[in-house]
Amino acid sequence: MSGTTGARSLKASGNGETVLTSERYTSKQNAEGGILSVKANAPYDARDQKLTARDGSPYFTVTATNGQVIGVSEMYSTTRARDEGIAWVKANAPSATTLDLT
Repeated sequence: MSGTTGARSLKASGNGETVLTSERYTSKQNAEGGILSVKANAPYDARDQKLTARDGSPYFTVTATNGQVIGVSEMYSTTRARDEGIAWVKANAPSATTLDLT
């Protein structure tokens, strides 16, 4: 066992696709704090970073108030799809249900 509880992900309820993934956490308490941080910060435009991967794929990150990245999106095929992903996270992350699989 590596001593980590693993990364956390935000999944779309309709298709179960992962939209946003967190860093790996060393404790359940830290993971729960990360979830709360995503829920609190996701709705704000200033917390979104629109980026492009080396291969040209658009993606985005969500940051905390201190600038730390708290979530990284999947890679998208178009900037429009990325922007729709951002809108989905803003609308759904604050009220997302948390499933504890431990």
